[in-house]
Amino acid sequence: MRDVTSAAVRRMVASGRALRRRGGTSAHATGRSRRIAGALAVAYAVAVVLIGFWGTPVDAKAQPWIDRLIGAAHRHGAPSWFGYPMIESLANVAFFVPLGLLVVLLAGARWWWAGAGAGLLVSATIETGQALFLPARFATIDDIVANTMGAVLGAVLGVVLLAAAARQRRG
Repeated sequence: MRDVTSAAVRRMVASGRALRRRGGTSAHATGRSRRIAGALAVAYAVAVVLIGFWGTPVDAKAQPWIDRLIGAAHRHGAPSWFGYPMIESLANVAFFVPLGLLVVLLAGARWWWAGAGAGLLVSATIETGQALFLPARFATIDDIVANTMGAVLGAVLGVVLLAAAARQRRG
């Protein structure tokens, strides 16, 4: 297993060196991607603040509907682990995908790690605020992990999109 992993890492490093020799570097953010991402980032930031610091759980009114959906899924053969905690965790992941994506679209592919870091920082801030100031909300480490995973996925998506756009511009 170690030999396979080492070989894969060597191939990735060699392909990166070859790209740099040919003049191709990591995909960069263009003026257009920055303008679009900037406008979307403002709207997304407002949504994050509103949802993150809402006084009660944002899905409280949807809870009966979610419970019916889960019950129907179980009646049709969904596994027992599929329940509210899974749906909430997946929603947390999905909610933070745009954060990682927007950071990469604003900063460029080389800054993918900043998208992941932004997810961790924003999530930890929200969870801390909920723990300190919002007694009806539940701050958990699991939410921080799920949110950060979403930001990482968004950052990876951003790298893929910028690379595809760079290939299209070249070709």
